[in-house]
Amino acid sequence: MRRFPLVRYGFGIMKIAVIGLGFMGSTHVKALRAVPGAELAAVCSSDAGKLSGDLTGIQGNLGGPGERFDFSGVKQYREVKALLADPEIDAVDLCLPTDLHEPVAIDALRAGKHVLVEKPMALDGASARRMVAAAQTCGRILMTAQVLRFFPEYTALRDAVRGGQWGGIRYATFRRRCATPAWGGWLKDPARSGGGAFDLLIHDVDFCLHLLGRPVAISATGYADPVAGPDFVNGQLYYADRGAAIVGGWQHPGAYPFGMEYSVTLERATIEYNSNGRAPALYSAEGGEKVLELEPGDGYAAEIRYFVECCRSGNAPERCPPKESAEAVEVMNLLLEARERNGERIECRR
Repeated sequence: MRRFPLVRYGFGIMKIAVIGLGFMGSTHVKALRAVPGAELAAVCSSDAGKLSGDLTGIQGNLGGPGERFDFSGVKQYREVKALLADPEIDAVDLCLPTDLHEPVAIDALRAGKHVLVEKPMALDGASARRMVAAAQTCGRILMTAQVLRFFPEYTALRDAVRGGQWGGIRYATFRRRCATPAWGGWLKDPARSGGGAFDLLIHDVDFCLHLLGRPVAISATGYADPVAGPDFVNGQLYYADRGAAIVGGWQHPGAYPFGMEYSVTLERATIEYNSNGRAPALYSAEGGEKVLELEPGDGYAAEIRYFVECCRSGNAPERCPPKESAEAVEVMNLLLEARERNGERIECRR
């Protein structure tokens, strides 16, 4: 059983509540152990077993088995409303089903809490924009946990691209896939999750927009079978002078392995990575190969640490702005719309 030590640092302890103790809630609870200046002050779940600290039944597509935590020194809430009324809570970390993100985030902001909300930010762009507006009105930090922006393998790509040594991006491919999950029943309900492709590929859409900006047009093909499970997209993003592809989604349930990868062609080099055994490496036009240096540490802890820094300083999260997270939701929904048109190119409207 793991305790959460009180870390005395800087301007005092920031008290955070994790709302929702499924796969991502469990992941964030673990990550908080590595965030100095932050304390897990409360947890919220409708499941009494999880509130007791028993998260051993948690499953996910990354990481090891669930753990058992000692929540004896942590406030335990069955209802979100009661937690938001707690004046000792500085911020909430929302790890709820996607359809609950907008109402709970807005209630939390209005209650004076800073908000870290799991990806996808919301089910549609209008909901996400309302969350952004509420944060501005309430004067609180809102950030979406688009953790790819903090994964060492992806920050290395970002730094290599923005260094400018190898020229601009000419074409990029981002791929992500896994088996249809056997956990989180709500994930299989598109009305709650947006669907498998939406929930999974929002990572890659967000990171693509992070590097290339919003495309002028998109097209997509793919397949979805809500009964059997597969739900995937082969999407093309068109820009004035470059392009990108977003490919992947859920495959059949069972043994199909999780994998993520990218291939980014710059003017004078190509950078590639595959989570199944190929470290990020740069291949220059001169024929050289260089394995990229990675930042140490865990991406989940890094994103929470950055969120805490923003809350304590009062600075907007420039590394992961909520407006860009909202834009990723809009573009992902357009890709699903384009999939229904089976390859027809459509304008990437706002």
